[in-house]
Amino acid sequence: MKSARERMDIISAYRDVGSYRGAAAICATTPKTVRRVIERHEAGGVVPQRKPRSRNYESVAELVVGRVEKTKGRISAKRLLPEARAAGYEGSARNFRRLVATTKADWRRDHHRGRRPAVWSPGERLVIDWGVIAGLHVFCAVLAWSRVRFVRFAVDERAETTLNMLAECFETIGGVPKVVLADRMGCLKAAVVADRVVPTADYVRFASHYRFRPDFCQGNDPESKGIVENLVGYAKSDLIIGCGLVTGLDTGQDGRPVDLAVANAAARQWCAEVNAATHSEIAAVPARRLAEHELAVLGGLPSLRPRITGPAVMRKVDRLSCVRFGSARYSVPTTAIGTRVEVRTHADRLTILTTTIGKDGPAGVVLAEHRLVGPGEASVIDAHYGGPRPNAPVRAVRPKTVDEKAFCALGPTAQAFLTGAAAAGSTRLGAELGELLGLGHAHGEQVLLDALARATAFRRWRAEDVRSILAAGAAAPRPQQAGTALVVELPAVPTRSLADYAITTDVEGDAS
Repeated sequence: MKSARERMDIISAYRDVGSYRGAAAICATTPKTVRRVIERHEAGGVVPQRKPRSRNYESVAELVVGRVEKTKGRISAKRLLPEARAAGYEGSARNFRRLVATTKADWRRDHHRGRRPAVWSPGERLVIDWGVIAGLHVFCAVLAWSRVRFVRFAVDERAETTLNMLAECFETIGGVPKVVLADRMGCLKAAVVADRVVPTADYVRFASHYRFRPDFCQGNDPESKGIVENLVGYAKSDLIIGCGLVTGLDTGQDGRPVDLAVANAAARQWCAEVNAATHSEIAAVPARRLAEHELAVLGGLPSLRPRITGPAVMRKVDRLSCVRFGSARYSVPTTAIGTRVEVRTHADRLTILTTTIGKDGPAGVVLAEHRLVGPGEASVIDAHYGGPRPNAPVRAVRPKTVDEKAFCALGPTAQAFLTGAAAAGSTRLGAELGELLGLGHAHGEQVLLDALARATAFRRWRAEDVRSILAAGAAAPRPQQAGTALVVELPAVPTRSLADYAITTDVEGDAS
């Protein structure tokens, strides 16, 4: 910015030489500066208005605004650039990213719902959540006011596993909080009505036993329980990976968890360590804060831990009239196809029961009992299908053309001939059906059927063979199938001993 004296020197020099370049050489500045100072002086000392410059993305600005509003500020410039190119944008990707970033910032400024920090009370709330890495499931819980953390490992996230983890957490803490806050876990959620979560009956019984109120956070809102979300991430990075509880991650493989007992032992040691260290948020030691303040206001533990079992195993009967359990199939009566049944196991037996009142009677009626079989096998009861399984599959003859329908209308003998000829690979069968029907019109239907029966017996499948049988007529031999052995009763005759056939010699007669 030139001072007033410098501007006057430039104006005087310009008046003397009459050119921008000459005045610039005298005043040791640039011709552009001289021109700007002279134009401002001639305009009365007023800074001239800068002409607005058009942007090369103005033609697609409305498109970007619409897409940002539709996606609630989540769409990226990389995803939106092809649409802008198709709409006529010819600028650079860098300039387009500036437009998208500015538009998203404007949208967030006008649509930020705002949050307020959580205010926790002693003994009020326990926040829980699950995490998983490389097949190792980690259960995390945080006592909100004192920040005491609880971490354990499991092989699944089923309801009985979650409730057992909660019971162990209460026993480790030494009391029960008033509220347990969880996200919308499928194992604890029975239904959602008007965006309100209905807990399962087992969870309600468990909460009644420990005398706490189950609560669920808002859907798609992990920030409402960020206190435990941070713990899950910390447990994964510092405990699971830091302590080597999953092997193979450093080599780029999927990773394999170590023994569960070893992992839980490491989790207990890790919890004791982090709960004894000063927490950065509350500037206090969580274990000491729990013992000195919060433990006194927690609810007491019940005298006995409830027996926690798995939920009822429900299955739907498929079109094969079977249910799948343990990767094996078990049959039920065909009247139960499409219904839901309950599966129970005891020792080596499996029982299938009805769950609704229907054709099979009231709920709870036993439909079938089986012995447990291995994966991939099937336990089938013939009575469920109305009889034993046939040795060979039955494939009915379904004629479509006029000749096929007329030939099959002759009866089972013609259908047997058709089936045998197809199995033997007679390629001219379809073309010769009309010829066979013509033979029937010429010789009579019954005579043709007899010839077809004879051709089937001797496996002769061509129309010429049937014609030769009809030409032979009654002169053709008719062999019969072998019958049973011929048994003939022989007449009874008197028997004589071998002594009757002996030859005797008269010695005295010969001597004389």
